[in-house]
Amino acid sequence: MGMEIERKFLLGRKPEELIAEGAFIRRSEQKIEQTYLALDEQQEVRVRRLVDVDTGEVEHTHTFKQGNGMSREEIEYSITASIYEQLFQASGAVPLTKTRTTGEWNGFTVEIDRYEQLNLTVAEVEFESLEAAEAFEAPDWFGEDISSKREYSNKKVWRDLQNRIHGG
Repeated sequence: MGMEIERKFLLGRKPEELIAEGAFIRRSEQKIEQTYLALDEQQEVRVRRLVDVDTGEVEHTHTFKQGNGMSREEIEYSITASIYEQLFQASGAVPLTKTRTTGEWNGFTVEIDRYEQLNLTVAEVEFESLEAAEAFEAPDWFGEDISSKREYSNKKVWRDLQNRIHGG
């Protein structure tokens, strides 16, 4: 099982502004739909549909994560569109949608996620080690460090969306 080590920041600006200023260099952009099939406080199982904005290429993934905060165990693999559709339909859930702009800042790969349904934008940076993550000094435009704030985790945001739409 691989480790995902990342820091997450509440971004108050649009990627387009940062690109125009030269603060952020865009590499790619994806439209992502994700749905959780099972989750609890320590584990989550989700499926995703990812569409590359530039090429139209579509990918589907199935992911298992364990843990919370900056460092979590993760297994992710590709699945067919048919398996994705079956799992998504069986869930009966509304997918969380986001636009992910991947780019570079100061030698780091940065993923900026804009959640269309929630008026929320976050920047994420992944690291090779916990030490590198803890030593990272973010630029001012990254905003508040929300790496350890559970209210901004994707599974919490997805759960809130389900409650808002389904009234439960």
